[in-house]
Amino acid sequence: MKNREALPYLTSKRLSPENQESPIHFLYEWLTPIKYFYRRNHFPYPVLAKENFLLSITGEVSHPRFLSYDKLLSMPVKSLLIPLECAGNKRANFMPKVYGEQWEDGAISQGKWTGVPLRNILQKAGVSNDAKEVVFDGADYGTKPTIDESIPFQRSLPIEKAMHPDTIIAYKYNNKPLTFKQGYPLRLIVPNWYAMASVKWLSKITVINHTFAGPFQADDYVYYPHKDSDNDKIPVTLLNVNSTIQKPINLSILNTGTHYIQGMAWTGCGIITEVQISFDKGEPWHNATLYKFPHENYSWVFWSIQWKVEEKGEYTIFSRAKDSNGRIQPLTAFWNRKGYGFNAVTKVNVKIES
Repeated sequence: MKNREALPYLTSKRLSPENQESPIHFLYEWLTPIKYFYRRNHFPYPVLAKENFLLSITGEVSHPRFLSYDKLLSMPVKSLLIPLECAGNKRANFMPKVYGEQWEDGAISQGKWTGVPLRNILQKAGVSNDAKEVVFDGADYGTKPTIDESIPFQRSLPIEKAMHPDTIIAYKYNNKPLTFKQGYPLRLIVPNWYAMASVKWLSKITVINHTFAGPFQADDYVYYPHKDSDNDKIPVTLLNVNSTIQKPINLSILNTGTHYIQGMAWTGCGIITEVQISFDKGEPWHNATLYKFPHENYSWVFWSIQWKVEEKGEYTIFSRAKDSNGRIQPLTAFWNRKGYGFNAVTKVNVKIES
């Protein structure tokens, strides 16, 4: 019997609805293979078939439209390399602890998304001058504890973000049709925003002239900075600047000698300009080497640095990323009771034994 190379697996957080974490510490590719793409769902999977599928565009438009899957495939196309990160990524690191899926580092994946710019579709529909937001319905639906009736997953975008040339309706991932679990047949892709905005199984688009207040907009995906009060709440939108140490894994035991510390970094504002590493809890910081995918503004970067260690003992390795808008990972994350947007300096503990 031939030896078979060991392969990573998704890490299950919940099975119904399915929520599984990507094995991010073992993936060193620009394009996350679809089998390793993390899975985040609020409801059971819907039942869809492209043969009888129509995407509706209605509301504050002069020419309502109903587009078939094949019609969308015939329209001008755009491809972008974009990471999608769950707003709850790294939630397990918050102190004090918060309720929700206890994601560690793997609620993020990246790939090449291909589809139709949403702006082109909205322009043909004739968006009203009074339009304020665009609402997107997924075909998945279910109940929430605070709502008796069954509801779909719905999110909105400001009209300016909806009309951005890189907001697309995707039908391919890594040059292949979307898989069912990643939103087949159509998925909204919103660059630079947390992935709750990139609605899967997109079935309906409605242009409105007011502020959308659905439960996944006004209740969930909101930063609540106080434990027992809704005061000072802020909507979750842009990705925070962030990084992950992929190697070594936390609590590893290593030998003295030379080791390569490596990882990834990303942001929702501009581009990553610097990643700094400390081998002594922030005293001092050393610049890592960055590896960028050419001509892709949204992509994460990989980074690495060489570490020569000659003394036995326990060490804490820090990583922090900076972006072109001057944002830098803080030592302490902004605590919020739903556990969104964790981006504190990444910490890995290692022990040098021999």
